Amino acid sequence: MHPVLSRAKEVLIEVPRHGKLAYCLLRDPRVPAAPKAAVLGALALIVSPIDFPAWVPVLGELDMLALSVLAVKTFIEACPEDIRREHEQALEAGESVFDRDFRDTVSAAREGGGRLAGRIRARVMRIARRDPYQSVSEG
Repeated sequence: MHPVLSRAKEVLIEVPRHGKLAYCLLRDPRVPAAPKAAVLGALALIVSPIDFPAWVPVLGELDMLALSVLAVKTFIEACPEDIRREHEQALEAGESVFDRDFRDTVSAAREGGGRLAGRIRARVMRIARRDPYQSVSEG
């Protein structure tokens, strides 16, 4: 495989893993505030509707994805190694803060979606039971 394609594949595999690890480290109160502020500032700059990097030398040339990967990777490296390893092990075991929050979010979305579907179904059934020739304004 071509070295550039090999590196691109490696980065694509790394991004989700680093994203999950960064999430866990951001939620950990033992991680110092400075690296958290730096990565959150970089990510805020990336999602900002104002294109700041266009007039900043060097940054103006970087793609937003590359800047995101760099910010997250730098943040992870700035975190205490023992805490980073602890979160990496929890991620591998499927027992990380990310895994718990993801499961909770999916569960809440399913529950909310189920309730919404039930309400829609009930409304459709009420409408179906009405006289089809009755005017909407009369109903």
